[in-house]
Amino acid sequence: MLSASASACAPSFAPRTDPASPIAPRVQALVDANRHYPRWEDFPAAPTALPAAAQVAAQVRALETQGGALGGEVSRIEWTLGDAEVLAAETRAQVEAVPVSPDSARTQAEIDAFAQSLRDRAKAPPPIDRRPIE
Repeated sequence: MLSASASACAPSFAPRTDPASPIAPRVQALVDANRHYPRWEDFPAAPTALPAAAQVAAQVRALETQGGALGGEVSRIEWTLGDAEVLAAETRAQVEAVPVSPDSARTQAEIDAFAQSLRDRAKAPPPIDRRPIE
């Protein structure tokens, strides 16, 4: 039953090129050149030699040692963040000191009104009379 349903789909996976098309010869040449790709020979071989368990264990120990050393370095950092409210106030003051573009200061209502004015201006002109002049 599966093969019957799969064979019913086969024509949709074998599209034909219109022979009258100007690019038909080029398309057919590309299809013919790549018809048998990929081949099993083109895939890389599976690895045959796995690392020894002792080698993996040594690498894990080295990573754990490096992680411990990094943790020690982080613990020696002198963190200078202080009070969160003071930091927030300083940040607000820095942001307010930067001038804001008028485009950024527009409210949603102003933006909607501007968009509507653009839509109103974008009305199509009246149709051209195509009747012949008598």
